Amino acid sequence: MMKATAGGGGKGMRVIWGEDELEAAWDSARTEAKAAFGNDGMYMEKFIEEPRHIEIQVVGDQYGRACHLSERDCSIQRRHQKLLEETPSPFMTPELRDAMGEAAIKAALAVSYEGVGTVEFLVDKHRNFYFMEMNTRIQVEHPITEEVIDYDLVREQIKVAMGYPITGKNYYPMQHAIECRINAEDPAKNFMPTPGRITTFHAPGGHGVRLDTHAYAGYMIPPNYDSMIAKVITVAQTREEAIMKMRRALREFVIEGVKTTIPFHRKLLKDPDFISGNYTTKFMETFKYEE
Repeated sequence: MMKATAGGGGKGMRVIWGEDELEAAWDSARTEAKAAFGNDGMYMEKFIEEPRHIEIQVVGDQYGRACHLSERDCSIQRRHQKLLEETPSPFMTPELRDAMGEAAIKAALAVSYEGVGTVEFLVDKHRNFYFMEMNTRIQVEHPITEEVIDYDLVREQIKVAMGYPITGKNYYPMQHAIECRINAEDPAKNFMPTPGRITTFHAPGGHGVRLDTHAYAGYMIPPNYDSMIAKVITVAQTREEAIMKMRRALREFVIEGVKTTIPFHRKLLKDPDFISGNYTTKFMETFKYEE
């Protein structure tokens, strides 16, 4: 796998299957990276076939302490962009969680990390895990972690920056949470962006449903930025209940005037492989969406 050193969002990435592909992949990846990030630096790493993408949330302070706040499974992706996240991962075991959590803490301590961050791993089908990168920021999917451990990550980030110490203890999920990213895209047309004016906006509600959004009826979605306009988060005692709540929330969520990925998520939540937890980062290669 060839990747851009300044990369993100799947840009500047190429999988190389043979020596004859190396030169062309190098040239195209560097060109894409330069255009996207102003930096054409590249590196190579082992390519893991059919992996899970599992990340560990960490927090570190200026007093040399760090802890982890358990994992998020981000394997449902399209073009390396996350579509749905959940915690805990249906693939996780207590032993794997402890091992990955310890590795994430070691990574944070090795660089004297201060603040909230995420250490990301690829995990193969045998539950061997490989370090991928560290995101030194609060991520889009942070709400599901907040919901299952009752921990305000934004508040903690501010407190650490002010010099407050962290507790130093690790946190483990007490419930199950799912997040669906709602984008202004048309899933029936290969997820083509759909900028435009929202004419109707009806938000879902109820216990265990959280909506993070900046959109509203009359809002004009510009073509210049990322197409995500909302995040729907559900939390419940079990994964099955969280899925049921998400299905209801997506039925209630009405956005008119532009096409969105709400119908896509409704179908995704009924897919047998998703329901069983039997999915990898290759999920979207076989998932078929039809209106």
